[in-house]
Amino acid sequence: MILPSPTQVADPIILCEGLFNECPDISGVILLLIGEFGKRMQILVTGGTGLLGNNVVRELLHRQLRPRVLVRETSDPRPLEGLDVDLVYGDIRDAAAVEAACQGVDVAIHAAGYVKIGWSDREFHQAINVEGAANVARAVHQVQGRLVHVSTVNTLGVAGPNQVADEESVKQPIILCPYVETKRAAEEEIHRLVQEGLDAVIVQPAFMLGPWDWKPSSGAMLLEVARRFMPFAPRGSMSLCDARDVAQGILAAMDRGTTGRNYILAGHNMSYLESWQLFAKITGTRAPWMKAGPLGVRAVGMANDLVTKITGKEYELNSAATRLSGMVHCFSSKRAQAELGYQIRPVDTIVEDAWRWFCDHGYV
Repeated sequence: MILPSPTQVADPIILCEGLFNECPDISGVILLLIGEFGKRMQILVTGGTGLLGNNVVRELLHRQLRPRVLVRETSDPRPLEGLDVDLVYGDIRDAAAVEAACQGVDVAIHAAGYVKIGWSDREFHQAINVEGAANVARAVHQVQGRLVHVSTVNTLGVAGPNQVADEESVKQPIILCPYVETKRAAEEEIHRLVQEGLDAVIVQPAFMLGPWDWKPSSGAMLLEVARRFMPFAPRGSMSLCDARDVAQGILAAMDRGTTGRNYILAGHNMSYLESWQLFAKITGTRAPWMKAGPLGVRAVGMANDLVTKITGKEYELNSAATRLSGMVHCFSSKRAQAELGYQIRPVDTIVEDAWRWFCDHGYV
């Protein structure tokens, strides 16, 4: 008999009663089930107000699990309003607060992080993405729980022209801005702690759209295409996925991911021009004409870097961002599909649902 995971069982007693009614001679199995599922798992989520973390929280609630969510007191309260969660206030940079939040947990899903593509805020990136991640990992290790560490495909780099990268085949390094460097350093720390006995898996999402993007984060690109006509799209490519699919992939990694293993959670590999044309089609706006020329993009990035040196304010279109947007970010999720059952919904559905959420919540 194949027993379901504890995270898949809404009520173990009802399950046992059903099994007993079907076969009264399996009392031993029922006792096993009661012992296995009688204590509901305690799951901690960090980053629960962000796009991915909020979808993880909602997916846990959909599975009738009540997560504990670690948030800062200054966090936007809207993402968690009306949700049946246990709120714990603290900062992942505070090791004592993280240790207290991890008491009694079976699993921690660490989705918190600082994302800024540029050259500034190196110390803040280090504090959040490396030291904060290490605090969570060490605290989970102390209580002998399992960690699902959320990283990014940007730590992998890119494979090369006309190639799709996986967890093992990456050749060309990506631009090493503070965000990428600190996310790489966090992965290295997780793998080091695995060697010391930590039960951890690492997931690496690609470019995500989806509902519950309150900030908004990556959905800002969709909104930008919808708000104003941009004739030229970046030269590179992306792997477009849905935050809901990634959240489900994270819970699958929690259930059956192999300790010490990395899993790419990507989506549809497409150029920025293709994706922006799709964005324009779905939002009813004018589509870009063509890819931007490399010299023009490079000039914009360098010019904005110069302005940053003068004013101290870094623009989003800095040289790190423009160089990153010119790279081929095509990734394979075959490992996650084979080992975790990871699924990718149609690309039109991803964009339409994200756009509908923004429309329904007053962003348009």
